[in-house]
Amino acid sequence: MDPSAYKKLTTSRGFTYNYYNKAAEGSKPTLIFLHGFPSSSYDWRHQVAFFQPLGYGLIVPDMLGYAGTDKPTDPHAYIGSGLSADLVDILDAEHVNKVIVVGHDMGSLVASRFVDYHPDRIAALAFLAAAYIPAHTPEDSFALVKLVHEMAGREVFGYQLFMTSEGADKVIAEHFDSAFSLFFPSMPALWVEHMGPMGACEAWIRADKRSPAPAYITEEDKEHYRKVLLAGGFTAPLACYRAMGLVDPKPVPEEAAVINQPVFFAACKKDEICLPAIRHLTMGKRVKGPATIQEFDADHWVYLSHVEEINNALSGWLQGLKV
Repeated sequence: MDPSAYKKLTTSRGFTYNYYNKAAEGSKPTLIFLHGFPSSSYDWRHQVAFFQPLGYGLIVPDMLGYAGTDKPTDPHAYIGSGLSADLVDILDAEHVNKVIVVGHDMGSLVASRFVDYHPDRIAALAFLAAAYIPAHTPEDSFALVKLVHEMAGREVFGYQLFMTSEGADKVIAEHFDSAFSLFFPSMPALWVEHMGPMGACEAWIRADKRSPAPAYITEEDKEHYRKVLLAGGFTAPLACYRAMGLVDPKPVPEEAAVINQPVFFAACKKDEICLPAIRHLTMGKRVKGPATIQEFDADHWVYLSHVEEINNALSGWLQGLKV
């Protein structure tokens, strides 16, 4: 990704974002790509290389807490209404009225709040691995975790307890190679034993266990993540997990119970955390617009591991939209 194509913008909340920008050609729509944990705009390099020559507008931010964007450590900075407002500020700065959102992992969570709070700014949404996530109270969250546990027959979200614990940022930084090998596993099934159960993620990292890098992560990629993530630290990136336990002071509008925009969902059959079946619990009653669900024989990192497949799938979906 061309470094000269990056811009800086300080939002109305006072946070400075670093984002890749390419204006659309002619009547082509603009795509905004939202990454999750632990990543940066660099994650979307394969999608930028594919869609930019086709004339699509591109906005690819380092999300709050990462890389060239500000890194507040207060979890309240990461509430959905605030992150959504930041995205609106970026769109306004680039004179983009409506955008097609592509989210992954925690980026899917931000995309979910974006359509909840600002549906008028969104033409369509694509969720990769993690489906639409409805706004919820801590009680709702507990109920969802219980439902997923029952559905899967095992613990699925135990790692989040470690992510929100005191000192997790330092443990991950001190054992970066171990943590990285678990976050980007060569064998997706590692997540069943070492991410899902409570205490397992922390135990793996503190024991400095390692697994080989998957084929889609090169040494150059790993060194990029090492440099970017260690330079910024993990306190800010982990704050987004702590924010999940907060009640947003700005209630989601009642009309957000329905999503009328076209939705694409990439279901990853080997993702042992964002189980494809979860979409029935989160999307089923809300998505009223055209829904396209496509399965990939991939783990959580589908847009890195199955580049050609996901790019072609998104391209075909985009071509069929009337936006």
